[in-house]
Amino acid sequence: MGLYIEARVRADLDDLWSHTQDPAHHQRWDLRFTEIDFLPRAEGEPQRFRYATRVLPFLTVSGTGVSAGEKERPDGTRTSALRFASPHPLSLLAEGSGYWRYVPDGDGVRFLTGYDYRPRWGLFGALADRWLFRPLMGWATAWSFDRLRLWLERGITPERARRNWLLELLVRALVLAVCGTGLAEGSPLRLLGPFAASTAYLCPLLLAAGVCLALFTSPLPGTPAARRCLRQPPTRARAPRLLHTLETPR
Repeated sequence: MGLYIEARVRADLDDLWSHTQDPAHHQRWDLRFTEIDFLPRAEGEPQRFRYATRVLPFLTVSGTGVSAGEKERPDGTRTSALRFASPHPLSLLAEGSGYWRYVPDGDGVRFLTGYDYRPRWGLFGALADRWLFRPLMGWATAWSFDRLRLWLERGITPERARRNWLLELLVRALVLAVCGTGLAEGSPLRLLGPFAASTAYLCPLLLAAGVCLALFTSPLPGTPAARRCLRQPPTRARAPRLLHTLETPR
């Protein structure tokens, strides 16, 4: 079961291309990677790269990949394809492949990706991937795509977008904690003094409304959100022919 993510970015196609193809830009907005570095290559060969992801403060897994891009296509679209592999024994992801498509659409670009990979660790790895890692990878990709969109459309840098997201998470968590405590103990009623009895029905409703707002309110416009991205292809998606020209790195 491969992953598919699509975002509509109202930006110039060349700007979107540079922000996704330049490793210095790419590693800033993509939550899945901590470092991306191009490796030396001979003229005419696909671009090889090294990537690293900090899983925990004391654990970083790394791998290598090979990529190629088609910047000029007859239909006006652009394509980038890659294959990647990680020899790190603690990396659940063993090897995989994917592509990016850039499809001009009115005043913007449909920026989409499809990718899949093979997990390691046998049956345990397969189960961990299906129920935890793969959903997390899909969410991280969509969240990162929206983070990139905010950067190009609104000038919100990836670092500022992350701060906005963390701050909004903190506010939602505080609202949940306060409302949850109030529902469990009924403590806000004591603040109403003689009116507590007559308004006893009102406080639980308000606290429940606060919980619903914290859980289900849409993120603020300046906060990246995975829900803004399409997670299923509108039509059957096929990998570009360019992908078949690349060999899996070893």
